Amino acid sequence: MGKVVKVKFEKSLKDSILRAVNQIGGFKKFIEPADVVLLKPNFNTADPFPASSDPEFLKVVVELVYDCKPKVVMIGDSSTMKSNTRKVMEELGIFELEKMERPPRIYIFDERGWVKKEIPGAKFLKKVSVTEFLDQVDKLILLPCLKTHFQAQFTGSLKLSVGFIKPLQRIHLHLRRIQEKIAELNKIINPDLIIMDARKCFINRGPSEGEVGESDLILASTDRVALDVEGIKIIQSFENNSLKNIDPWEIPQIKRAVEFGIGQKPIK
Repeated sequence: MGKVVKVKFEKSLKDSILRAVNQIGGFKKFIEPADVVLLKPNFNTADPFPASSDPEFLKVVVELVYDCKPKVVMIGDSSTMKSNTRKVMEELGIFELEKMERPPRIYIFDERGWVKKEIPGAKFLKKVSVTEFLDQVDKLILLPCLKTHFQAQFTGSLKLSVGFIKPLQRIHLHLRRIQEKIAELNKIINPDLIIMDARKCFINRGPSEGEVGESDLILASTDRVALDVEGIKIIQSFENNSLKNIDPWEIPQIKRAVEFGIGQKPIK
């Protein structure tokens, strides 16, 4: 089980993110000079944080990654099928980041190519088409929000990878066994670092709206499963949460991810 760092957000977003990542080795442990780095935020809809990634949080991560002297920092996503990704990004003000002194390149996966992949050993999601960018970058950083989800119970770093899938294929994903399919999808997604913005979270309903809990936490890890378990525990700390009396390790997407070798449950 990988280490999960939780730090309390204080006045400086930059300092708080740095404190979290520094406790697992610092950004330079993960990013080398001349790397092509893809940041994957959550732009499922244009609803404000925590439904979608906070643009200021994303901006700070771009700056911190550029401090490691990569060749380029890319931002990419594909919104829910009901939304137009470009319009979602415009509404959230994401293209304003192109005005930064060291600007990221912003890509809409829907407007680019898709690559068919087989998922070895999968039971529920054996083939899938994912964005071509996954084969074109050196490093991948996931930037999930923290939310409950009316279909998948919970959405964190594992669920974030659904944004890599060709939109039409998400219909099949959501029909049945959505949580197990989420876990199996992650077999072909290989993030180098995950930074979760858990300053606010949805503690019920979700993913685009819900009751907000304020934990003021930022999490960092290289282990998606361990990080999501800690995220679930944060949600469970709020009184009106929809995950009461549930062992996080028994939530189907977590349980299947462990079975599938994506994460490891600690031995008591």
